[in-house]
Formats: sequence, structure tokens, C-alpha cells
Amino acid sequence: MTDDNDLGQFLRAQRARITPVDVGLPLVGSRRVAGLRREEVAVLAGVSVDYYARLEQGRERAPAAQMMNAICVALHMGIDSRRIAFRLARLTAPQVVTEAVDHELQQMLDNLPTAAAYVVNPAFRVLAANRVATALIGADQYDQTFHYVFTHPAAHHYFLNWDTVAQAAVSSLRSAAAHPSPHPEVTALIDRLGRTGTFAAMWSDPNIAGVTIPDMKINHPDVGRIYLSYRTFDVRGAPGQQLIVATALAGSPSADALALLGTIDATRNLRHPEPTNGTS
Repeated sequence: MTDDNDLGQFLRAQRARITPVDVGLPLVGSRRVAGLRREEVAVLAGVSVDYYARLEQGRERAPAAQMMNAICVALHMGIDSRRIAFRLARLTAPQVVTEAVDHELQQMLDNLPTAAAYVVNPAFRVLAANRVATALIGADQYDQTFHYVFTHPAAHHYFLNWDTVAQAAVSSLRSAAAHPSPHPEVTALIDRLGRTGTFAAMWSDPNIAGVTIPDMKINHPDVGRIYLSYRTFDVRGAPGQQLIVATALAGSPSADALALLGTIDATRNLRHPEPTNGTS
């Protein structure tokens, strides 16, 4: 690398190691460049193609931290690579949040058979869950809970109190974005959701703040309507991680439905076991 454009050369190297398949883009036609194209990175990061090109070419030398966060996420950078990118951009590195969930915490989740319990990162991406939570959340939401709320056509049918859920999601993202060094997934998620009219309208409303979800009404495809109470706890020793526990009134139909969800998930795992190492 030269002293003239270290950041641009570093970004080009990171771009070259990522394929469209790695980021969920279709591989169409022949490609003259290794890795992603500039315009693909720009779309994934939520920045203009011209801005990203100027950044790589060294014509833009003062990116905002939020912009740098989004580019790091788009390029699937690890913690060390993000630190290098921020150093080259002369920025303070973003908050580092461990993705690993403590083994004892996972055991505790597994020992809660009558509750849906799961751990999320600051962008509310699920890091670990017990059987009940896995069946309750479903594959559509597991990696992108808030994205599901605002973009999935089934969200309004799934969340019977969708308005409250959506406002609570906006409120949670406001709090996460207000951190001195917000998690890069948070800023990237806000940028992506900002392209949807509903989220953009709620985000621009200053009155939507401090909203929580003590109760949730869900119309689950497997067990029907469930009424749940939600509580959120910070995970000690893992900054940025939160434990979410959803419970139903003991002896109620919703409690029976939660128990059934745990059984459904266990049955699915028996039918489709996790792959093991070695030959089949």
C-alpha cells in the first residue's frame, strides 16, 4: 500500500475477497473483476456509487463513522479488519460486541422449557435461542427480526399488535444508534429500513421514543394466537447482548401453545438432524 491512498487500496482488497454469493446476490453472466463490483458494495452499504468510487480512488478522505460502519458490514469485515479500516479513515473504531454466547447462558436457555428465551445483538439479530424461541421466531425472522417487521408481507398477520411492535422496534434502534460507537449492523439496518416508507415515517417522528413491548399478540402459523409477556435483560460480561424472555400466563391456552412449539421444534430436529463431521 502507498501512503497516498491506503484506505482505498484496503477497501479494494476487501472487495476482491467477497463474492456475490457471499452476500446473497445472484451470480449473473461473466465478471471481469474478482469479488464484488463497486456498485454492488454501494448498494449493500446504502451509499451512492459515486461516493464509494471516490472513497476507493482517494478522492474522498473523510468518511463519516456511520458511512464507514455500513461499508464494513457490506464487505463482511471481521473485528480486526474493521479496526484497520477505521484507523486508515482516521476514525474511532466502533463498539465491539462479542457474537459468542456464553456456554452457561445457552444451558440456561435450554433449561427454560415453558418460555421462549433468546439472546440478541444490538441490531436484534438472534445469537442463540432455546427450542421454544426457535419455533416461535421462525426462519424468516431469526437473522433479521426488525427487517421482517417492516418488509415481510406476513408481518402484519403475524404480529396482531403490529403498530406497537413497529414503534418499539424504532425506539430500540434509536437507543442503539445513540451509543457513542454504535454497532455497525445497527447503522446499516437503519439505512436499509430507511428506504421503506413506513419505517422512514416512524423514524422521523420524534414522539416515537422510549416505547417498549411488555405484551405481544402473535398469530403463529403452527399454533394460532398466543398472548405473551416480554422481558429484556442485559447480559453481564457481554456488552451489547440482551436476553429476551417471553412467557405466557400459567395454565392458559397460550402457555399450552408455547409448550407445543417446543415439541414441534424438537420433532423437526429429529426429522432433519444437524449434519455431523465425517463421511455419510
